[in-house]
Amino acid sequence: MPAPRPVVGLSTSQLTEGTGLGRVFNGTPRRYTEALDAAGFLPLLLPTLPDLAETYAAQVDAVLLTGGVDVHPRHFGEHPRRGLGQVDGERDEFEIRLYREARRLGKPVFGICRGVQMINVLEGGTLWQHLPDAPEFWADHAQVAPSPAVGHEVTFTPGTHLHATHGERAFVNSYHHQALRDLAPGLVAAAHAPDGLVEAVEGDGLIAVQWHPEVLAPDSLPARAFFQSCRSLC
Repeated sequence: MPAPRPVVGLSTSQLTEGTGLGRVFNGTPRRYTEALDAAGFLPLLLPTLPDLAETYAAQVDAVLLTGGVDVHPRHFGEHPRRGLGQVDGERDEFEIRLYREARRLGKPVFGICRGVQMINVLEGGTLWQHLPDAPEFWADHAQVAPSPAVGHEVTFTPGTHLHATHGERAFVNSYHHQALRDLAPGLVAAAHAPDGLVEAVEGDGLIAVQWHPEVLAPDSLPARAFFQSCRSLC
């Protein structure tokens, strides 16, 4: 029999139905689950139920914090500023509890886009609430071109998992306006944009990136390499 696949629990977005029923759905773009499947994982979507976060963490082999709305700045000690986008307090609470329990249990955690931001915050770092307010960062971090277009290049840090799977450089897509500001203690900056912005982090049992490799994975070997890096931790 083949070896069992590591089960990865994915955090999900909450979407309100545009009808009079006002129903709320939990979900995430299919590209996440397709990329995880192709990398040998068994993906499992986790509804945003904060009281079950610790139970979910105990049942899965790893956690992926996915992309989505902004992280509320109260989690890194700031008041909301102009430019802050939509937030979801219930999702924040769920991911905080899910992450902390997964870490307590010694299980790997991966992050994509919002996910890398949440990991940095929960490890003690901060975020730019609205990157255009920081003019020193000039690369196109909120590209208009849709998938499968790529935006800017990133350079990987030697000695990291991402450097081992990607090599020195790769072109990535970029769809964000929040970004890592102060890097959390214990995290390593695993990739940088040409303007110096931290684009990926690694730590003990952690790999997270600011771009969306799941979108590019069907046609991009470097994008699939992110999920290979995650697989190496399981």
